[in-house]
Amino acid sequence: CPVLLHEMRNHTPVTEFLLMGIPHTEGLENVLFVFFLAFYLLTLLGNLLILLAILTSSNLHTPMYFFLGNLSVFDVFFPSVSSPKMMSYLMGQSRTISYQGCASQLFFYQCFLYTVMAYDRFAAICHPLRYTVIMNHRLCTIMTLGTWMGSCLHASVLTFLIFKLPYCGPNEVDHFFCDIPVVLPLACADTSLAQMVSFTNVGVVSLTCFLLILTSYTRIVISILKISSSEGRRRAFSTCSAHLTSILLFYGPVVLIYLRPASSPWLDSVVQVLNNIVTPSLNPLIYTLRNKDVKLALRNALIQGVSTLGA
Repeated sequence: CPVLLHEMRNHTPVTEFLLMGIPHTEGLENVLFVFFLAFYLLTLLGNLLILLAILTSSNLHTPMYFFLGNLSVFDVFFPSVSSPKMMSYLMGQSRTISYQGCASQLFFYQCFLYTVMAYDRFAAICHPLRYTVIMNHRLCTIMTLGTWMGSCLHASVLTFLIFKLPYCGPNEVDHFFCDIPVVLPLACADTSLAQMVSFTNVGVVSLTCFLLILTSYTRIVISILKISSSEGRRRAFSTCSAHLTSILLFYGPVVLIYLRPASSPWLDSVVQVLNNIVTPSLNPLIYTLRNKDVKLALRNALIQGVSTLGA
């Protein structure tokens, strides 16, 4: 298009973006800073303690806790690409984020671990006698490497599609971090292909993960209902209740954002705060409050740490 080419020649290519933050929160910078800082510190402390417990306790060297450890690693990195920058400009620092920084925020946004964790719970409840045979070390390693590599490939495709486009102004991102729906409109080129592939990619991947999780939990519910004693059903359900809660917290905000007929910038930001900031801090609590093994491992690790420092 000649007009588009002319406009691109008259604009300087964008080398940085401006994060505009959460809409309609002017004057609440100090409150938001305390909120973000508190949840970010809870996220780091909780997930690092989970990792400490898993690494130091031989009783937790099982497939379930192996995947939980990987989830804790993800929950440390996921908010770390957006929270520090958010807190920085809430304290009056520059709102600018580099081109590369914006791309990295978009990259670290996909997690397939919930799907393999659902399969792990399916194997544990539906095939308890063969659980250790099914979830052997080789399979756990393959599934974990597959989730991380698949997430990286998926994110790389999306990031390449978005950031291969030319950006020549404006450069104001109407959000507190770089996401596809708020970055794409800033491109000064045809974005139809990127929009179509991004929507299809995100939709197909998310739907596939959801269907796999739904299949696993359908089989789990059927197996639990076949258990004769109420105590047996309660114990079986308790082994997957934490994971089910995490799934609802993770996918709930995603559904609210992408399946609503109308967009609301303020509501989108609130939902993304829940997904990016709140959920990663709640996962350690969800997995430890009713888990005696993790609490015991944490207590032993902390006592051992204090004893070592005292010596």
